Amino acid sequence: MHWYTQLAYGLMWLAARLPLRVFRALGAALGGSFWITGSRKRRVVEANLALARTDLDADARCRLARDCVRECGISLVEVFGIWTHPRRTLANVHEVRGQALFDAALAAKRGLILCAPHLGSWEVANYWVGARTPFATFYTQPRYPQAEALLRRLREGGASIQFPIDDSGVRRVFRHLKDGGVVSIMPDHVPRAGSVVAPFFGVPALTMTLLPRLAQRTGARVLMLFVERLPRGFRVHFREPPAAVLDPDPLIACTAMNAGIEACVREAFPQYQWNYKRFKARAGSGLSDDAYIAAGVRT
Repeated sequence: MHWYTQLAYGLMWLAARLPLRVFRALGAALGGSFWITGSRKRRVVEANLALARTDLDADARCRLARDCVRECGISLVEVFGIWTHPRRTLANVHEVRGQALFDAALAAKRGLILCAPHLGSWEVANYWVGARTPFATFYTQPRYPQAEALLRRLREGGASIQFPIDDSGVRRVFRHLKDGGVVSIMPDHVPRAGSVVAPFFGVPALTMTLLPRLAQRTGARVLMLFVERLPRGFRVHFREPPAAVLDPDPLIACTAMNAGIEACVREAFPQYQWNYKRFKARAGSGLSDDAYIAAGVRT
């Protein structure tokens, strides 16, 4: 790493000595500023909730949107304390629900896919799982090499193997699972290829087919995984996914996967990454970006 990257890491390491509650207070303040200034993040959250929470009246949806924006700020700041202080991160995991499912899947040695949406303090999962078994994730290379070097340094102690998101990476993940390995996949990105349109909170959304396809071809187990942010720590959740995730029909499998994600999100709704344009269109998808355009979010 260049000297300025080393300096940035050193400053973050020093800042991480602050108590976790300080990170969260700073994050909540950042989220408050996003709300007060009518930021892009606020407008995306409001557009998403207008689509996904038609069961709420305008006032209730506004209160929920404010909570979501606040949690967004916490996620952005808290992660630096998670990355640079893994021992404290693990010490703050106060409960694990469904650990027997995880332990049984490891013992079976037939491969395990962790379906881990952008919910709660998801970076904590890297350290909790990594402390128990080597596992792999997909990796998007940052535009700037020094940013990549800094991220790799910050994430030391998490995932031990990282595969690029391309055809070569998919082939390597396939072999990794066939050999009984563990892979964590975040299933709620809007994919550029390999997708179907499946409902998410009742709204048509482009949904990746990669995860169910890997499960079907390798025979690996699938578990839902998320980390809930508690007032004074974290709670790790493992759950069985809907059985139809293994259906050979991609639409049926992806609809089931989204239903599984939905059930997790309902456990900690404001902690989901609602500031991401989950319902955006891609060329040829038949979807519309009208809701985002109306909210003043074009890109």
